[in-house]
Amino acid sequence: MKKILIDMDDTILVDCYLEVVNQYLNTNYTYKDIKGYWVDNIVPKDKQKDYLNYFYNKINIYDYGHIHENVIETIEQLSKYYDVLICSAYIDSRDLENCSNILIHKHKWLIKNLPFIKPENFIFTNRKDVIPADIKIDDKIENLKTCDTKLLITAYHNKEISNENLKQNNIIRVENWKEIAEILLNH
Repeated sequence: MKKILIDMDDTILVDCYLEVVNQYLNTNYTYKDIKGYWVDNIVPKDKQKDYLNYFYNKINIYDYGHIHENVIETIEQLSKYYDVLICSAYIDSRDLENCSNILIHKHKWLIKNLPFIKPENFIFTNRKDVIPADIKIDDKIENLKTCDTKLLITAYHNKEISNENLKQNNIIRVENWKEIAEILLNH
């Protein structure tokens, strides 16, 4: 059975981080305002420490996100034909002491929303590049190493990656989970 490694943040769930930043700052930022990968870079430097305390100790980020359309159904179908592993990052060098608190929220969200995936198939690490799989689905190009089929789901921070760059790295861009289902379930 082929192994699929699926990312969680900005792949299964979207909009979590922007919602939290806007709530914390009492703002209405959109993704057009975000430069780069980290949404919370928009938080002023003098508020970063307090924001990270809020983020890791006072809220559950997954109460704010939205589930990508068709994702639950697609992953459930994939789990019938593939060994599905959910692989999610959690280490934040800006707050190493508290960043592991998010693991509890990730784990609980996965158990509740993907009950057909065994918890033994949850992997929490920032080094996805060292985990081999047949297929990887992620929003970060760096995480798509060590696999044969690389699916980059479009997110606010990767829209500018050129088709030439994707082709050179043998990466297929997908816009949504319906496209993923068409690629992986229609063989």
